[in-house]
Amino acid sequence: MSFAGARFGGGRVSFDEATFSSGRVSFAWTRFSGGGRVTFDEATFSGGRVSFGGATFLGGDISFGTSAFSGGRVDFSGATFADGEVSFDRSTFSGADVSFERVTFSGAVVVSFFTATFGGGRVSFGGATFMGGDISFGTSAFSGGRVDFINATFSGGDVSFGMAVFSGGDVSFERVAFSGGRVFFGSAQLDVPPKFDHWSGGRPPEGLHLAPA
Repeated sequence: MSFAGARFGGGRVSFDEATFSSGRVSFAWTRFSGGGRVTFDEATFSGGRVSFGGATFLGGDISFGTSAFSGGRVDFSGATFADGEVSFDRSTFSGADVSFERVTFSGAVVVSFFTATFGGGRVSFGGATFMGGDISFGTSAFSGGRVDFINATFSGGDVSFGMAVFSGGDVSFERVAFSGGRVFFGSAQLDVPPKFDHWSGGRPPEGLHLAPA
């Protein structure tokens, strides 16, 4: 099934409670703009491949709230998040391969993973560029699997892990460039801390705010 290159610019489109368990579904190069609302709330991604590669988020309200990513591959690689609101609130990542590689976050976009659970599988923000917007992982739980920001660039905007709990798994910020904006871990619980590079002088780069030891 393909929605590749589609334009969602108004109204309401619902994929709520959909199950993606086999085959291939493409939203590649889709454009989400205007004041519309597209929802995948309580959807299940358990197999096959779902692609949002190269999609552009320029407005509206896109929600994956309370979705379950338990298998298959979900691909946002190369997408641009520049405006509007995108929610993964309360979603569970337990076995799928989810890629946000080479994604760009800019402008006034709001992307939320509030209270999401990362318990298995792989979620990658490798090579992503954070140059604007408000991205929140507040109160999320990192208990298993792998989440990586390897080779990402943080040059603007606000990325928050406030009150997140890191209790297991492998979370990596290795080879990351911090040149602007704010990356905030204040009040996070770091039982199993994320991996960072060794900084010159032993001090974190400006803009990176770690939880007190």
